[in-house]
Amino acid sequence: MTKQNKDPVSVQSLTPCLAFAEKAEEAINFYVSVFKNSRIKNVVRTEAGGPLPAGQLLHASFELNGREYTAMDGGPHFQFSQAISLVATCESQKEIDDIWSKLTTDGKEGPCGWLTDKFGVSWQIIPRALGEMFSNPKAGDTGKLAATMMTMKKLDVRALEQAYRS
Repeated sequence: MTKQNKDPVSVQSLTPCLAFAEKAEEAINFYVSVFKNSRIKNVVRTEAGGPLPAGQLLHASFELNGREYTAMDGGPHFQFSQAISLVATCESQKEIDDIWSKLTTDGKEGPCGWLTDKFGVSWQIIPRALGEMFSNPKAGDTGKLAATMMTMKKLDVRALEQAYRS
């Protein structure tokens, strides 16, 4: 167990920032179109006469499902990895199917509900029921649940529930 900091620091907020090599604005427009309760809040672009081309995205703030994020075009040295992913917790198989379909278009499917979208951002698309099942090993077989999940790319709620209850 780690030692807890005795003097925690208070901050106004913590906001994830997605630094894209390029196409940040295209990405945030796409994400806002995928998730309900989402919007672009602010966009700041470069002006003519500066060191960067005029009109390049310097910073944007946006919300996905009510949660705030920021984004920028950072240049080719900025690359995403699977070490950080965004988790979309879904209520139904239909939500999983819809989001999966949109985010994997020109992207790449991964194992166990993971995918990488066309912008290189990693996502986990999971059913809310999955967390509920894993946190209640007395009501079902979490070993079978995990083994079944490991055989999947896009998660299938019905198959996961069957494995858990068998």
